[in-house]
Amino acid sequence: MQHSPTPAGDLVVLGKITSVYGIRGEVKIYSYTDPLDNLLQYRRWTLIRDGEVRQVELASGRLHGKVLTARIKGLDDREEARGYAGFLICVPRSELPALDADEYYWYQLEGLKVINQDEQWLGRIDHLLETGANDVMVVKPCSGSLDDRERLLPYTAQCVLQVDLAAGEVRVDWDADF
Repeated sequence: MQHSPTPAGDLVVLGKITSVYGIRGEVKIYSYTDPLDNLLQYRRWTLIRDGEVRQVELASGRLHGKVLTARIKGLDDREEARGYAGFLICVPRSELPALDADEYYWYQLEGLKVINQDEQWLGRIDHLLETGANDVMVVKPCSGSLDDRERLLPYTAQCVLQVDLAAGEVRVDWDADF
């Protein structure tokens, strides 16, 4: 999954409509799911942009190489579809599949304290990045953290020692000077 802003309430962002596709009102989508076409499993979407909220239903969708396209029910005009660009595609958290005990959705990690083995509070996870080799936690300083440095920590088994959602923290093997 890619980084995405988290909307209010029980919704999770799974993608973003980027532009139109073709002449029949289809839209191009940047999917934050892995694999990309997992987004198409959700038939009802809540679209959010600049405070505007729309409820839509997915009529169809497909993957063209690395581009995901979709047709929204009732949308069949290219110019009307152009007005959908920039909307975030959200679904209720309750619709996400259950994960194994040691797996987490990115939204669950965002905001957690990051503490190293020396009990130094490095900051909070602001968001995560997908780099290809491994995901990266962007840890930003906050009130109470060790210093004012932003850190990029790999989300790997060597670095992440423990995730404790109940305590709101991630324990890491990371030197504060690095």
